[in-house]
Amino acid sequence: QGPGAVPDSAAAELPVRLRELRRSDGAAWRAFRIADEHLLRPVEPTVATSWEEAHSPKMWRQTYRGLKFAERQGIAMSLAIEVAGEFAGQLTLGNMQYGTIGNCWIGYWVHSAAWNGGVATAAVALGVDHAFRDVGLHRVEATVMETNAPSRRVLATCGFREEGRLERNLHIDGRW
Repeated sequence: QGPGAVPDSAAAELPVRLRELRRSDGAAWRAFRIADEHLLRPVEPTVATSWEEAHSPKMWRQTYRGLKFAERQGIAMSLAIEVAGEFAGQLTLGNMQYGTIGNCWIGYWVHSAAWNGGVATAAVALGVDHAFRDVGLHRVEATVMETNAPSRRVLATCGFREEGRLERNLHIDGRW
């Protein structure tokens, strides 16, 4: 059994589901990301403008179109994380490769108001299960900073194992 297994007791208590990301998610996406800038900026790729501008309605429309384009190409899938029917974050399966490699990466964020309830763990488990069962991939990778203890716990709980260390892999918070 690979990554994606959530203890039955945790999964049974969480009203968490993944669904297609919608254009109408933009207002919540923007509001949550702007509110959580202090939490997200240190662990996410550097934005080329101010955080607020990078999360403007115009940028949401561009981001949404880009995500949908990648989805139509079969190389990525961006899903909304819902808690009790409300938008709470986003999960993406990216760089999806099929055939003999059968691989993708997983990325996710959850609004801080939904932290500490197992939401991220349930969402990652659902995303990995979807990649394996529905998309037909056999490997899901996650890149996480060594200092991001909450995300490392989520990944460990979902059965991910540490396989190596990437040096200067992503430009995060203004530096490689």
